[in-house]
Order: sequence, then C-alpha cells, then structure tokens
Amino acid sequence: METKTALVCGAGGFIGSHLVKKLKKEGFWVRGVDLKKPEFSETAADEFVVGDLRDQLLVQSVLDRPFDEVYQLAADMGGAGYIFTGEHDADVMHNSATINLNMAYYGNKAGIKKIFYSSSACIYPAYNQLDADNPKCCEDSAYPAEPDSEYGWEKLFSERMYLAFHRNYGLDVRIARFHNIFGPEGTWRGGKEKAPAAMCRKVAEAANGGEIEVWGDGLQTRSFLYIDECLEGVRRLMDSNFNGPVNIGSEEMVTINGLVDMTAKIADKEIKIKHISGPLGVRGRNSDNGVILDKLGWAPSGKLHDGLKETYKWISEQI
Repeated sequence: METKTALVCGAGGFIGSHLVKKLKKEGFWVRGVDLKKPEFSETAADEFVVGDLRDQLLVQSVLDRPFDEVYQLAADMGGAGYIFTGEHDADVMHNSATINLNMAYYGNKAGIKKIFYSSSACIYPAYNQLDADNPKCCEDSAYPAEPDSEYGWEKLFSERMYLAFHRNYGLDVRIARFHNIFGPEGTWRGGKEKAPAAMCRKVAEAANGGEIEVWGDGLQTRSFLYIDECLEGVRRLMDSNFNGPVNIGSEEMVTINGLVDMTAKIADKEIKIKHISGPLGVRGRNSDNGVILDKLGWAPSGKLHDGLKETYKWISEQI
C-alpha cells in the first residue's frame, strides 16, 4: 500500500505541530511548513520547510506534488490581547488572506487531492453573542455577517474563497470553525496566548491566597476544546464526504471567572480575582454541535477540567 502524503501549513504552531504528530502515527509521510519550527518540541515531520507562505514562489515549491491531504492552519493570530485591540488588524487580514489566496490557487494547480481549512468561531455575528448565557453559534447563523473582529472577517472571506474554488475548479475542501483550542505546547505568554493558557500561567505564578487580573467583569462566557478532540474532529471531517463549514468545539460553557476558579482548584490554591479593563471580544460564545453530530456521527465530549489539568501541569512545569 502506498504511503499517503500530507502537507501541514502552520506546522510550527500549536495545533499544527500536534497534527503532524497525529498524522505520523497514522502512517502519513508529512511535510511541515511555517515561519518557525515548533517552540516546545522537535517537529515530527519527515521534512520541515522554514518559509513564508505569503511568498508565491515558496508556496509553489512546497506544493511540488499532488498531496493526498493538505492542512491549511497557517494564520496571523493570537488571543484577545492580540486580536481585539485593533492594533494588528491590517497585518492579520493581509497576512492570512495572502496565505489562503496562495494555497487555494497553487494547491488547485498542483492537483492536491483534498485541503482542510481551519476557520474560526470568530466568524459568527456579534449580534448573536450579546447574551452570555445564550449565544447562537450554529453554522447557518453566520449570515447576515457581522464578525466582531477583522480576524473573523478574514476567516469568513477565506471560507468563501475555498468554497468558490470547490464550485469552480472542483477543489476538494473541508472547512471547520475552531472554538478556542487549548492544551500543552501552546503559547502561554507574550500576548498571543489564549485564555486557558493565560489563566494557567497567572495561577501558576501567583502565591496561594494571591490575586490575578481578569479583563472585564469575568462574566463573559466561552467554551474551550482540548487539542486531542480538535484533531479527532479534523481527521473525521477529512475522512468524510462533508465539505463543511462545521463547528469543532465544546458545548461546555464557562465564565472566565469560572475558568479561573477551575484552574485554582487544579493548582490547589486560593486565588482572588481583580477585574481590570481590557479587550473582551463577544459577551458569550459556545459551540453548537448539532451539525457535526449529524454529519460525522461524532462530537467532542471531553470535560474542560480534564484538559485544563493537563495544560496546567505542562505550563507550571515551564514556569
């Protein structure tokens, strides 16, 4: 049996580096490409190209064969402190859109068999996420479009572009909207970290009985999905006949204050919260898993506590 080939774009990032490991375990030959190699472990890729996917010549060089599967995870992104300040909007839109334009165009030219695109829950309209307890994030609620960030607008544009290449050129695409993926070996400091990693870091650094800062009143809600379940969803989607878009996220909703309390319990610490002003994003967000259950016969079911425990252990070891 011939070895299947995969190209992972964004293989130096958190999700990408974990995906490379998973594909290798499944017997794929894997080429990774990114601006940098993974920060916290050696890459498992057979080949790793350090390069810029905004560069058309680089993209053409890494797409030198009709890969069985291409995973396009590369993007200019980060947590709320990066996405919602507005200071990085032009870069976020230009960098990510350029990568996606290149990958769709040259991927199609190279005759790749199938391409996965990681979109985001950030595409959902702000007007459906005003109630912290009842956000509406089912797949068909994306329009009329009104994402709360330029990051979300770019993701929505790129979804549409991949689907247009599917309609016009027969490019076999799979699109998933990720909802806050977290776990070990993810960014945990420097301004680009997501909420679970930030809370794990703050709690790990705080003394027992100490205080940590939380943006806003902490009553904004989110759901967070552990990396292993994210990758399971991605692989199931790729093996299915469903193009998407489909949510890959958890339906277990938690307030940010609740996330801190859960982390503090895991750390066996008493922690006080000091609420300060800062970038917040939408009031409430949660994955709606009706479509993934219907189309793939599977949905994430892991408990936030279990994933948070693993993540806290890893981050506290880093500190």
